Amino acid sequence: MKRTAILTVLAACVPMALSAADIDLDEMRASVEKYKDINVALADGYVTPDNHCVSAKGEGLPPELGAMGIHYIHPAMLKVTSTEPRVNGDSTYTDWSKPSILIYEPQADGSLELVAVENLVFEAAWNAAANGEELVLNGRSWDHMADDPNTPGDEAHGFMPHYDQHVWLFRENPMGVLMPFNPNITCDHAVH
Repeated sequence: MKRTAILTVLAACVPMALSAADIDLDEMRASVEKYKDINVALADGYVTPDNHCVSAKGEGLPPELGAMGIHYIHPAMLKVTSTEPRVNGDSTYTDWSKPSILIYEPQADGSLELVAVENLVFEAAWNAAANGEELVLNGRSWDHMADDPNTPGDEAHGFMPHYDQHVWLFRENPMGVLMPFNPNITCDHAVH
């Protein structure tokens, strides 16, 4: 699939933002730089629920989209209330100076390389808080993720319906710094 076709498919899923919350990506990068060391992330409370490396192919999407990587979540920031049958929580957390999710790409030598960050807000919690505002980062609306039981993939990645936003701070993404998948990321070295 050509890059323009992929962008068209992804853009159709994301409404244009009516307002923009602008965040300086260099400041964001500086605030999370310490998490390049996975041990620092673990010490600060980040955990991986299943060590699963998310790839487009694995989600039933065109392999050309690439991957996301392994997500390390911060349960306290997400205010996780349950993990069965899907992860649920009360998070309305949107602080980009310490995101609720760190994303790592598994390397051939077994190490993990920090490639992106993400924030996740549970739809029910956001609606209950009566925020009424749209979740936007630098002019892009956050992705709305909800599993469609009529498809083989799990569009919400084991979570209840939520909004999330990825930011590719440490790996160039030819589709855009705020897109969910990155063709420059691979799960080839993930331990299965």
